Amino acid sequence: MIEGLKKLISYKELLITLTFREIKIRYKQTLFGIGWALIHPFVMMVIFTVIFSRFLHLESEGFPYPIFSYSALLFWTFFSTSLSFGPNALLRMASLIRKIYFPREIIAISSVFASFIDMLIASVIFMGMLLYYRVPLSFNLLYIPLLVAIQIVFTIGIVLILSALNVYYRDIRHGIPFLVQMWMYATPIVFSMSKIPENLRLWYVLINPMAGLIDSYRRVILHQQPPDFTFMTIVAAISILVTIFAYWMFKKMEGTFADII
Repeated sequence: MIEGLKKLISYKELLITLTFREIKIRYKQTLFGIGWALIHPFVMMVIFTVIFSRFLHLESEGFPYPIFSYSALLFWTFFSTSLSFGPNALLRMASLIRKIYFPREIIAISSVFASFIDMLIASVIFMGMLLYYRVPLSFNLLYIPLLVAIQIVFTIGIVLILSALNVYYRDIRHGIPFLVQMWMYATPIVFSMSKIPENLRLWYVLINPMAGLIDSYRRVILHQQPPDFTFMTIVAAISILVTIFAYWMFKKMEGTFADII
């Protein structure tokens, strides 16, 4: 794995090129272009506010529901977009895979980085909402880069697993939308972590690491508190283990990709 990582670093220019190529492909011949990175989470926030706040009257930890939901949707959209585009990236790049050799995992990773750039663009609206709702800023915001780094590692691991499986079993791409949908409603996005009984929260985070990440984002951004270090440690450990396994699995299957694709 260390040798593989060294090789990845040596291909960093290709990774950057494929990342921006992925962004161009996603928004090619679209009316709003990269503006969809802003529209998608914003529209979801509006829908969630109407349904879950106005109609169902879900609690939002004392914050206006739009900022409460968007503080989760911003980071969740990064994860869900990665899962939507990443697993199919190898199939989209089939012609390149057949022609030349390079570490195939770069294709999947570039899709995750492209989704990360989408998130950075969507964060412009979030910063505006923080100002509009007068949410005070604190030094706890310095935890955000660490949380994002953990999320990137976890996301890469999941995308590598799904990408490798998708080459062999094309059913994967049809099942991913259902996976993302179910995963979203199992994560504290429309509801607060306080809805989970305290004695079950540790198990909840163990089963669903994204729950620990979303709760941590809300704690540092909205509540001006440090993240729960127990949750953060668990999620970081799971992320590393998942990615190590995913990388091993991907490299074991990589040799036959060109023949099957």
